Amino acid sequence: MVQPVLKTMLSFFIFIISLQNLFAQPQAQPWGNLQGIRIDGQLMPFETSLSVVKKDWSTVLSTGKERQKPTYIRKGSQQIIATSIDSFYFKETINEAGKGNATVNVQLNAKAAASIEGVYFTLSVADEYYAGGSIQVNNLAPIKLSSDETTLATYLQTPATSAQFISSSRQVKILFTEGTILSLKKSTVKGFRGMQLFIPLLKGDVKNGQATTKDFTIKANGLIDKTPVTFALDTATTGNVFDGLGGNFRLQNQQTDPQVIDYCLENLRVAWGRVEMPWRFWQPAIDSNPIIQAKGGKLNIQVQKAMEMAQRLHKLGMPVILTAWSAPAWAVVGVPKFRPGIDGVWGNPLDSTKATEIYKSIGDYIDYIKEQYGFEISMFSFNESDLGINIRQTGEEHATLIKGLGAYFISRGIKTKLLLGDNSDATTYEFIYPALNDAATHPYIGAVSFHSWRGWDTETLQKWAAAATKLHLPLLVGEGSIDAAAWAYPAIFDEQIYALEEISLYIRLIAICQPAAILQWQLTADYSPLAGGGIFGDTSALRPLQRFWNLKQLASTPQSLQAMPLKTDAKNISAAALGDNKKGIYTLHFVNNGASRKATITGLPVKIKSLRLWVTDKQRSMKAGTLVTVVNGKAICMLDATSFTTLISN
Repeated sequence: MVQPVLKTMLSFFIFIISLQNLFAQPQAQPWGNLQGIRIDGQLMPFETSLSVVKKDWSTVLSTGKERQKPTYIRKGSQQIIATSIDSFYFKETINEAGKGNATVNVQLNAKAAASIEGVYFTLSVADEYYAGGSIQVNNLAPIKLSSDETTLATYLQTPATSAQFISSSRQVKILFTEGTILSLKKSTVKGFRGMQLFIPLLKGDVKNGQATTKDFTIKANGLIDKTPVTFALDTATTGNVFDGLGGNFRLQNQQTDPQVIDYCLENLRVAWGRVEMPWRFWQPAIDSNPIIQAKGGKLNIQVQKAMEMAQRLHKLGMPVILTAWSAPAWAVVGVPKFRPGIDGVWGNPLDSTKATEIYKSIGDYIDYIKEQYGFEISMFSFNESDLGINIRQTGEEHATLIKGLGAYFISRGIKTKLLLGDNSDATTYEFIYPALNDAATHPYIGAVSFHSWRGWDTETLQKWAAAATKLHLPLLVGEGSIDAAAWAYPAIFDEQIYALEEISLYIRLIAICQPAAILQWQLTADYSPLAGGGIFGDTSALRPLQRFWNLKQLASTPQSLQAMPLKTDAKNISAAALGDNKKGIYTLHFVNNGASRKATITGLPVKIKSLRLWVTDKQRSMKAGTLVTVVNGKAICMLDATSFTTLISN
């Protein structure tokens, strides 16, 4: 038995070690790219990647988001990624190695012969931090990155065992064991401008079965920004109402979905729900009568479960969106596709010659729910039809569907409206323009919807806000999250990087788009905010992840508050404000993606005397803090490093 004093000391040292790990973290993405190292919460940014370079540097293929099919796991302080580029297979192990340090082990196997320039481990630094900086090889005198190509190439002819990028605010150094000739390239690819350092793993033509292992140590340092920040709240300017957090409930995992759904619905205030219409199981044959079959006891079990899920959400008081992912074979052109074809094209168009039958089949489904389950579906959509998952439309076809199906609903006395869009990403906004600019579609549209997988820049998001404003309708984020491929490497759901990036996006969406709801993808076992219970093979006890507590904290926003401007010039902090001037209720959300900083909030109504505070981060799960005092409309609080903080008027 450990003595009490010794046990206390051990606990203290374990706590100190955990804090050191918290404030010295390599930040790795599940496709293998190290994005920097955090020190005291501040990210010292750079990016590593694995690259296959074709002859004469004609093409560079690198690891990146949605470019390969990686696997990702964590073992203690290690993050292990397996991936491939063409016939080159990599296993990459990234390990925390003390404050500001990380080690990277790369194992490479060639599964086929290839005539290439080489395979490289690449270190990239952005002009944002290093434009006026230098590079230093070994212990040579540093040389300016702005030097001409010939000067830089000559400098790099020295075999290197280390290389360092240096600027006035950042430094990153990489060390390796063998003297190596390096290559430095200027990059201006979309989304990145900076310098890329290529360190060979294999050079020249590669034989089938050739393999190598390389070890790297990366050291990062730089200025930590703890400058106090100010946020100016403008309660006189009010925007759209935020109903709250919503959820997707597409049933896909019979064994593990129920526990996650139960937990989420019992522990979150969910304002909107979206369920699947399993259309191809509702009416497999065009000449069948699905209502007669259902009433005769032949209702498909998947259809039944989906209808019961919709009813459960309705009974909890939320509007329900019905979405069809796929269609019966008779309703589409060609053989139904559930993956892209050889041409890379997803999905199938609806068969326009069967519009009458299509409208009737969908109307029958909605009417059956109304008759048998006692409620009416609020809105209907085809999922991501701009892309074809799995029904594909053009913008013009989307507009035609809205007019045709919308009029048909009215002819049957169905009150269900249609979603405009329900797009795969924010980036495909032009898809909605034919319907948006056709006044004949407007009576049938209930809301505008997009999915947040891609397209997070302010300008793109504002286009969706503008569309909803033009129609005087709510904007919905029909599927909310950040990585559509994350189901393939689900261990990332338990990582701080995913949780922080996801909630940061949601707060930006509230500030920029002012949606009525963000519908989490999903509140089921798919992309689950919980772990354990058999989810993704994890048989430990069911437990909420950091992502769940982020969602709970967001969902705790009081109902029906309006968006309000919250102005700041602070970097690395996402902020949004919501309020109700009549009720005197105000909520402020902050996601700090950097070091701990003091925040001053001005513009609060003078009648507000205090704010309640909650914080979620890797260590705290919506933990209540001390009351924040408000004096003459001004409040001061700390925004802790890499945290999600919410203040609600008391």
